Amino acid sequence: MDNPVSDKPRMAPWKKVALVVAVLAVPCLLAVGGGAFYLVSRRHPAVQDQALTSEARVNVLRLCGDVQSYRDEHGVFPTAGPVPREVPRGGGAVPFEPDENLRMIGFDPGERVRYQYQVVVQETPLGEAEVTCFARGDLDGDGQVSVFSVTLDANGMTSPVKVEREEE
Repeated sequence: MDNPVSDKPRMAPWKKVALVVAVLAVPCLLAVGGGAFYLVSRRHPAVQDQALTSEARVNVLRLCGDVQSYRDEHGVFPTAGPVPREVPRGGGAVPFEPDENLRMIGFDPGERVRYQYQVVVQETPLGEAEVTCFARGDLDGDGQVSVFSVTLDANGMTSPVKVEREEE
């Protein structure tokens, strides 16, 4: 005669509940985590965008350094740019062809750039020259331009990089 009770051990009822909860909880957690990642990634520039904006940060500092070196050697601050003539759009790199003054100061950001570079010299109220170096770009191509700038005073001191609309 067959024994209606099996010899196999049966799963305890609480283990069945735990298994069902685990099976349902994993997809829910993945969905919530994916949604959170999406929201965070929308608020902060993507890693690629940060790499592209580092071009502007590095080059605007380099540009002001080259201007200061030129002044140390020749005694004057030169104006230069804007180069390229139009602000590059959409994050695509365009050929960099320096104007005479950028070539004269030795500014060389490479063959292709994603930003427009310019040196502006203004007189302070005290009659001293103040230089502002700019990098302008439009990585997302929407017409809003991001601006990176560094100011160089008559004593050769540079400001930290100032950024307007970095995510543009």
